[in-house]
Amino acid sequence: MTGAYVEILRARHAARLLVGTLIGRLPNAVAALAIVLFVRAEGGSYSLAGALAAVYGVANAVGQPLLGRLVDLYGQPRVQLPAAVASALAMAVFAFAGIGALTTAYVAVAAAGLFTPPLEGGLRALWSSVLHKEGQVHTAYAMDAVAQEVMFTVGPLLLTLCASLWSAQAALLVLNVIGVLGALSVVVSPPSRAWRSAPREAHWLGALRSAGLLVLLAAFLFVGVAMGSIAVAAVSYADDNGGDVVYGWLMAGLGLGALVGGTVYGARQWGGEPARRLRVLVALLAVCYLPLMLMPGAVAMTLLAVLAGVFLAPCIACAFVLVDHHAPRGTVTEAFSWLVTTFTVGASVGTGLAGPVVEAGGAFWGFAVPGAAGAVSLLVLLATGRVLAAPARGAVVAASSENDPNRAAEPRFSSGDRA
Repeated sequence: MTGAYVEILRARHAARLLVGTLIGRLPNAVAALAIVLFVRAEGGSYSLAGALAAVYGVANAVGQPLLGRLVDLYGQPRVQLPAAVASALAMAVFAFAGIGALTTAYVAVAAAGLFTPPLEGGLRALWSSVLHKEGQVHTAYAMDAVAQEVMFTVGPLLLTLCASLWSAQAALLVLNVIGVLGALSVVVSPPSRAWRSAPREAHWLGALRSAGLLVLLAAFLFVGVAMGSIAVAAVSYADDNGGDVVYGWLMAGLGLGALVGGTVYGARQWGGEPARRLRVLVALLAVCYLPLMLMPGAVAMTLLAVLAGVFLAPCIACAFVLVDHHAPRGTVTEAFSWLVTTFTVGASVGTGLAGPVVEAGGAFWGFAVPGAAGAVSLLVLLATGRVLAAPARGAVVAASSENDPNRAAEPRFSSGDRA
């Protein structure tokens, strides 16, 4: 099983790009928790902490596709590193100014979210230039999805460790400095410096003019809803079955399931149409959420959480393949960034939706939300199967493409080609 991953990591620059990207994304992975810990350490309320974390999340959702488009236009080093520095500086302003001046605090966290570099989309755009076999690129997508689960598990642990050893303020500053170093490691690498997006058609919608991409975004909005709602339902369950320790085990179980599922999925080559495979994976994801409604004892519930997480990483990895297929020529980083943004927005919607559901009907109905959201995602994919299965739309790129600084005539490039 490990052979496919070892082959990828042995490829020149692959390990450096993967590790650098994960480190660079660390501040974003722990931002919400870091803001909450810092605000509470400063004597602020949970309401204020939640509001600041929400502002960061909204700004991040807006900034990712915008910065992704800039990366496609101007290259990775010119955008990723300045954005990482700007985000870290904004968070430093927040850390030193504290919550005494609320306007400054809100502006600072908004700027930090807005300028978070789209390293995730950038890495996926680089895989095809580092790995020269299509099957390896698909395996790399799965490995990337698995690595996310590791990062979202290890990141909060590092944050709480720094906060306990020093302070919440120091943790905020240290992790953002580490994030800049990770981004620096990526953008000074030869693949990042050499990468150029393909010439693109000048269009204000950018990647969103692809019908296939819009279908994926609609489907993964509801996958995000499932992930956001399951976290709230788990809190309600844990309150009646052991408290925070049980909640921690449930979240760890979800992460472990995704880790195992993604690892197994990426270890083999899959034939057939990825659109059909995604429908099967989303159906399995939705079905595996339903046993959580049984709400057995803590140990059995943790095992059900592992089962619920198994198909998440494979769904994400398969979606990456389809994003790469349907992204209009010259918009690959922006397209991947839109998927990240949509998933994040969906998780926020799921969190907001599950709260009232849990208050009205308890954890049982709270655990019904992720299953229902997964079913809606499947319905979207079933209703739009022809769109996802269709080949990428061909189009002629104008001679004066947006991201061709020399304005050299490059006729007959189609949007089906890839960066």
